[in-house]
Amino acid sequence: MAILVMMIWGTTFVSSKVLLDEGLHPDEIFLLRFFQAYVILAPLARRKWMADTWHDEFLFLLLGVTGGSAYFLLENTALIYSTSSNVGILVGSTPLLTTLLLGAVYESERLSLGQIVASLVAFVGMALIILNGQLYLRINPLGDSFALAAAATWAIYSLVIRWVSMRYSMMFITRKIFFYGILTILPVFLLSGNSVLSPLLLRPVVFGNLLFLGILASAICYLLWNYVLRQIGTVKATNYIYLQSFVTMLAAKYFLDEHITWMALLGVLFLITGLVLLQRQGRRH
Repeated sequence: MAILVMMIWGTTFVSSKVLLDEGLHPDEIFLLRFFQAYVILAPLARRKWMADTWHDEFLFLLLGVTGGSAYFLLENTALIYSTSSNVGILVGSTPLLTTLLLGAVYESERLSLGQIVASLVAFVGMALIILNGQLYLRINPLGDSFALAAAATWAIYSLVIRWVSMRYSMMFITRKIFFYGILTILPVFLLSGNSVLSPLLLRPVVFGNLLFLGILASAICYLLWNYVLRQIGTVKATNYIYLQSFVTMLAAKYFLDEHITWMALLGVLFLITGLVLLQRQGRRH
């Protein structure tokens, strides 16, 4: 299930790029995809609308921000000020940041030396795939800071969802995430002056990609991913995020005709090696 989610999420970068090229803005894309997801899930989780306590309700607000509005805004803003390679690598550091954060909070989630080495191997593979022949990185302090902040928000999301998943159903949790994601993006959307009634939505390529992002990549995949986090553990699940770069590379080659270099192929080797080692280390612990 984790691999399936990564296969779908890995193609969302290409889908979002198509929508941006068609003239949509990042806040429009986010609002429309989360609104679709909420409309789909709300009837399925209508028996319970509020959390048991205001403390838990605040945690759901935090999930909507870290796993929704803030994450996507930070990532897309980073792309404005920095290169896609820098952003891809820094956002791709999410598994490492999540591991460090969870290890600091939960002693049971701390990795062994072998698992740390395996995770670093997978991270190097992911970086090589993203670089794809580019032999250097240009430091952009502002944009790179936004990208690193995006990775940090997802790490916080992974930590918080571990807490709430012990007391609430995955359907309820996922619906609340979409609700607060929409609520917290609205101020940005209203200030931008954009409109959800854009004539661009009538274009088949725009309409189709929005349906893909809203129904499959959001409603279904967020629900599945939250279930994965509870079933196999946050650290193990988060390591599958490394696979996104591989899937994105293949999708970009097929849909955007982007070239695949020897560096990217070497990265695939590192990536697979790191993930296999992580699985073996996980079974031993």
